[in-house]
Amino acid sequence: MNDVANSLNKNDTFPKLLLHHAKVNPTSAAYRQKHLGIWQTLTWAEAAARVELMALGLHSLGLKPNDKVAIVGQNTTSLYLSFSAVQAIGAIPVPLYPDSSATEMSDILKEAEIKGAICQDQEQVDKIESLTSEVKSIEFIVYEELRGMRQYDHKHLQSIETLSQIGKDFKSKDPKSFASLVDQGKGSDLAIIIYTPGTTGTPKGVMLSHDGLQKSARLAADQDNISSKENILAYLPLAWIGDHFVSYAQHYVIGFTVNCPESPDTLFSDLKDIGPNYFMAPPRIFERLVTQTKNRIENASGIINSLYHYFMTLADRVGAKILEGQSVGLTDRFSYALGNLIIFGPIKNNLGFNHIKVAYTGGAPISDEVFSFYRKIGVNLKQIYTQTESSGYAFLQSNDSVLENSVGPAGPGVEVKIDNKGEIIYRSPGNFLGYYKNENATKKTLDKDGWIRSGDFGTINGAGHVRVIDRLIDTGKIASSLQFAPQNIENKLKDSPFIQDAIATGSGKDFVAAIIVVDAEATGNYLEKAGIGFSGYTELSQHEMVFDLIQNNIKTLNEELAKTQDLAGLQIKRFTILHKQLDPIDGELTQTGKLRRNQVSKRLKKLIEALHSNKNSIELPSTQDPGQSRTKSSMVLLKIRNARHTEDNGLGN
Repeated sequence: MNDVANSLNKNDTFPKLLLHHAKVNPTSAAYRQKHLGIWQTLTWAEAAARVELMALGLHSLGLKPNDKVAIVGQNTTSLYLSFSAVQAIGAIPVPLYPDSSATEMSDILKEAEIKGAICQDQEQVDKIESLTSEVKSIEFIVYEELRGMRQYDHKHLQSIETLSQIGKDFKSKDPKSFASLVDQGKGSDLAIIIYTPGTTGTPKGVMLSHDGLQKSARLAADQDNISSKENILAYLPLAWIGDHFVSYAQHYVIGFTVNCPESPDTLFSDLKDIGPNYFMAPPRIFERLVTQTKNRIENASGIINSLYHYFMTLADRVGAKILEGQSVGLTDRFSYALGNLIIFGPIKNNLGFNHIKVAYTGGAPISDEVFSFYRKIGVNLKQIYTQTESSGYAFLQSNDSVLENSVGPAGPGVEVKIDNKGEIIYRSPGNFLGYYKNENATKKTLDKDGWIRSGDFGTINGAGHVRVIDRLIDTGKIASSLQFAPQNIENKLKDSPFIQDAIATGSGKDFVAAIIVVDAEATGNYLEKAGIGFSGYTELSQHEMVFDLIQNNIKTLNEELAKTQDLAGLQIKRFTILHKQLDPIDGELTQTGKLRRNQVSKRLKKLIEALHSNKNSIELPSTQDPGQSRTKSSMVLLKIRNARHTEDNGLGN
């Protein structure tokens, strides 16, 4: 790591780091991308050569320092290289979520005064094209995939191949122009603008420097001994800080290999193909894999099922201890090794986790049960606190001290404190430069001494571990006095394999209620085993047997809450099951699976009101589209049930 640290002193921008790797590790694999079932490798020398031509092509199109370029698409080698190509000129990349509609992109493109866009395919080009009349600053659009683009008017459209040819022509006239452009960059320069997902309000453009990203990347890598030998799978949204932190910043700082899947649909098969030793995912991915694993076990033979439960009982007791290097008796250690051979190893192999050195989960809370499952079977899963404003680095669990309900202590170089409102406040080597064109919001979040107000409500224990309880804005009071943090209740509900998402309500009310989104696969298997058929998700969600199942899950949670005096008043008294799954496209979730509570509360206002009344059902539009006509066929009847709980005051069944 010392060599890496030394190189950062002079290679203080990402294009400089790219040239550094091309010089010292020219034949090492920088990228692999799967195409038509075959993994194709790009070395560091080849990557640098491609970036040079792309950068010179952009320069020829008139791109200048501080101009902004939107980057839109899935994870491909070309799009990752485009970040460096833009930065080499001193221009600023602005990644956007590929699932965003043109309308959602519009405000960001206008605010950033986007000069051009680099798009993966026709779908993204069409979105940008549709906005050129209202976003007057757009002068060019570059696209990667040729499919579907032949009939377009190419006056302001360029393929990456054409762009590179323009760059090649420019280089023939001035061979040293690229090196000259790169040399002008400084570590303190603005490297990227990443827009927040807008969980609690309008997205804000977070300005991050090369220095902040590089320092954060290096400190986190040092803590977990991440080296240039690692293999990662890059599949998270390019516009999320978690992906940029690992797949770009750490990739350039450390020099490991980034593998891009063929498409989002091949993610899980590509994960098995690569068998990464360094992996990051939001909780939704880890939760889905656990649900799939448990469903396979339930459908396996009686012997496999029995062995699984026997060895998982053992893993409950010693798995995490062995992973953390704690003392465990020889008999238990031998039995666990046998369990690893028969059960844990095959599970990890099936998930693609056989070679994991470290895996991170971040971007949203993860349930205790899912988190502990991985650690019990020997996967070194840890929580990381990924705020865009800190360049993705603030709190990180160490290998020898991992707590289920903690995001870890402050990382090296990070300071943290809790104010009198319970808000987590910190300052980090990766501190952002401010919000783009939003000085008022910057002043509210970043003070003159460098302290960042996270917006999160939390605690710090005696060992310095930070626990994030909820967004401060989402906390409230139950029955006028009891502190209510809905996220805490929701996480506990999601410990059930049958519950995919949950929305706890009750702030300003007399009791807690819950809207449940069931897991289609786990719940569907449950009904099929009982010999019950169903025609779709809506019918599945409203089946009496499913309500009985969820009611029992809630009863178990209520019994747990009743054991603690401070939590007894937070027992769930009423619940319903939503007829649809929450979806980022509907604005209900961020792209990493985090609940957009404000948006959901507005969309489900009538349902929430019914939950906190004496109604036993409510009719809602089947698509939850407020603009949909209210015909009988477009409505669905949602049942509302009382939950079983301690001291029910007449509400429990």
